[in-house]
Amino acid sequence: MHLDLSDRVVVVTGAGRGIGARIADRFAAEGSRVVAFDRAFEADPGGGIEQVLCDVVDPASVQQAVDTVVERHGTVDVLVNNAGINVEGRVADLKWEGWRRCMDVNAGGVFLVSQAVAEVMKRARRGRIINAASFAAIVPSVGSAAYAASKAAVVQLTRVLASELGPWGITVNAYAPGMVPTAMNGFAEMPAAAQDRLLDTLSLRRWESADDVADLLLFLASDAASYITGTLLDVSGGKLATQIPSRAYEAPDAPTS
Repeated sequence: MHLDLSDRVVVVTGAGRGIGARIADRFAAEGSRVVAFDRAFEADPGGGIEQVLCDVVDPASVQQAVDTVVERHGTVDVLVNNAGINVEGRVADLKWEGWRRCMDVNAGGVFLVSQAVAEVMKRARRGRIINAASFAAIVPSVGSAAYAASKAAVVQLTRVLASELGPWGITVNAYAPGMVPTAMNGFAEMPAAAQDRLLDTLSLRRWESADDVADLLLFLASDAASYITGTLLDVSGGKLATQIPSRAYEAPDAPTS
């Protein structure tokens, strides 16, 4: 199957670094016209990717950024709402400011950018909105109240948007990544024993890469996914599976010739 994404205008939020930057790179490699939104950029990404400053919790900043894209390219074909933060803490200890910031960025940012871009997509009578949720929206852990609640909100917002925008040929989906080592979570810097405990909760038992996420997003953005909407797609490596795999039953080594 060939996913033709050439000349699609793609906006990726939180694309200044990490997973978002890699998602932007992958769309650019497919020939899309990619615009990266972020509050700040560390370097020029190259590859023809444009950078537009945008604070996803500021309505005026969001509208200005979207207007800039439309002025330059005429439309927005694909929106990837990747921007997000994590605020840890048990409910008893969590500060209101932390809770509010997590909800504002993770759920509020999706709301504001989707709201602005939806009007553009309606005029074109087509579009793809793809929202970053998390396995934490389904199976949260102790100390993740703010993050889990914000991502659960993203899932429900996705479903509502899918129903509201469907008549214009716009699909809206969410995706649940697994454990991608980033500067935000520090998975790769944990002690070996701690890494083993986390990897034991994955059916595939390896860290996820940003490319694993991007592969799904390229499909969802393509015409091949035109009848998929209003759903949460699991790209967590089996994090949502019901059993912890045992290494006692690892696949045997490939035979040598």
